[in-house]
Amino acid sequence: MNTKMIFSIIAIALVAFIGFGLFKASGLKSIQIIKTVTIKGTKQEVFDMVKYLKNFPKWSPFLAEDPSQKYEVKGTDGTVGAQYHWDGNKGKDLGYQEIRKIEEGKFIGMQCDIQKPFVAKPTFDYYFTETANGIEVKQDFKVESGLIDAFFMWLFGAKAGMEKMNQQGLDLLKKAVEKQ
Repeated sequence: MNTKMIFSIIAIALVAFIGFGLFKASGLKSIQIIKTVTIKGTKQEVFDMVKYLKNFPKWSPFLAEDPSQKYEVKGTDGTVGAQYHWDGNKGKDLGYQEIRKIEEGKFIGMQCDIQKPFVAKPTFDYYFTETANGIEVKQDFKVESGLIDAFFMWLFGAKAGMEKMNQQGLDLLKKAVEKQ
């Protein structure tokens, strides 16, 4: 085989890989992940653990992963407009989440503004329901992205990582409430 043929084969393989990746990435431009956990505790205890951002370090999967993360609550905690700011991973993770809507005892809607390591504005909606086994918390996570960002999410398997992180957060929420 001559050099020109080898380069042609490599070029065709690269174009096929990128084409396949862009096709797969088109399905990741809009991601929704729904996770639930049932917690033994009162509805108010569970609701307040999420509503008051000062409690987030007790169940943050990001803080569990990076205990040196710096964080600060701004605004009136537990109200619409309150924000939880973080700076972690030696300056490589930066952003904040803000409470956007509260329906007392039923729903909390949050919007994140992630600036590092990538730019994104995912939402986290929490629904609280009393069941025979405890309080069910349903987390509805949504994020939108462009095709290039979605390509890299596909390339690095980011959706699976997001699913794992979201479940870890709910498991830590359960542990935080139940150990009170």
